[in-house]
Amino acid sequence: QVQLVESGGGLVQPGGSLRLSCAASGFTFSRYAMSWYRQAPGKERELVATITSAGGSTNYADSVKGRFTISRDNAKDTVYLQMNNLKPDDTAVYYCNAKWWTNSYWGQGTQVTVSS
Repeated sequence: QVQLVESGGGLVQPGGSLRLSCAASGFTFSRYAMSWYRQAPGKERELVATITSAGGSTNYADSVKGRFTISRDNAKDTVYLQMNNLKPDDTAVYYCNAKWWTNSYWGQGTQVTVSS
């Protein structure tokens, strides 16, 4: 059974940091590119960051470049999103996604709220 389980969300003040984790099971994690998406209330889901299967390449949305870092540990079947200097506009539900050819899996999401 394929599972992606996100954790690490919460309430943080502007300028603060959070580290999200996404633990995978039920598929060969090391084959899959991994991404983080987010969806704010009333908005479409948007791509935040992507990392290739071996971790050699990453890409970021312009809105998070220089503040967020995606990484993965293929030995632990886990992908991370380090989020620094958080802003109120970063408030959203964050989802991890695994993609390989036509296979695409989603987690259930974790809420991140940036507010003073």
